[in-house]
Amino acid sequence: MEVVVNAATSVDGKLSTRERRQVRISGDADFDRVDRLRAAADGVLVGVGTVLADDPHLGVKSEDRRVERLRNGRSANPARVVADSRARTPTDATVLDDDAATYLLVSEAAPTDRLDALREAGTDVTVITAGAERVDLATAFARLEAMGVDRLLAEGGGELIFSLFDAGLVDELSVFVGSIVIGGRDAPTLADGEGFVEAVPALDLVDVERVDDGVVLQYRVEGRP
Repeated sequence: MEVVVNAATSVDGKLSTRERRQVRISGDADFDRVDRLRAAADGVLVGVGTVLADDPHLGVKSEDRRVERLRNGRSANPARVVADSRARTPTDATVLDDDAATYLLVSEAAPTDRLDALREAGTDVTVITAGAERVDLATAFARLEAMGVDRLLAEGGGELIFSLFDAGLVDELSVFVGSIVIGGRDAPTLADGEGFVEAVPALDLVDVERVDDGVVLQYRVEGRP
């Protein structure tokens, strides 16, 4: 499976304010770039924190791109994938609607009644259990790949992105850096979590492009094929 991480950050690497309030970092041109990435993906991954904070749809916005996917024998939208160790996704979350298939990645610690409710909440919801207390992302991704998810676009948040790097699962990183400063030691960053101390992931910068009033940095992760 090819895993591509995409994010938009301020110049100081923040995803939002310390209150977890979203700030418009990029503009229309970058939104269209993200839409292209979604259209090329088999699945779009977020953490449950993003679902709780933003209630995203994660679908392709361009009708032309949705039609092109259908012409190529694919679903109009990529599958929604949520990393949700304890099944906290609300039963009325947009990611459970019938616009696309949804995969919920949970751990063995997820309450059975919550899993039953989530399965009943959507018309095409698949629960993948991997890991004891937290989702074992490598195992879950192997099962996703067996189900036909060959290219996965990860859109955050910072805790999930750190976990992906920590597990050695990231192949590409695409970051829009906007011309703003958010600040705040408690504001979420591109890669939160515990942080690396010794084995720091190394990246190869492969492209730089000016988009809107910012730049898009494209990286390959060293050591990945």
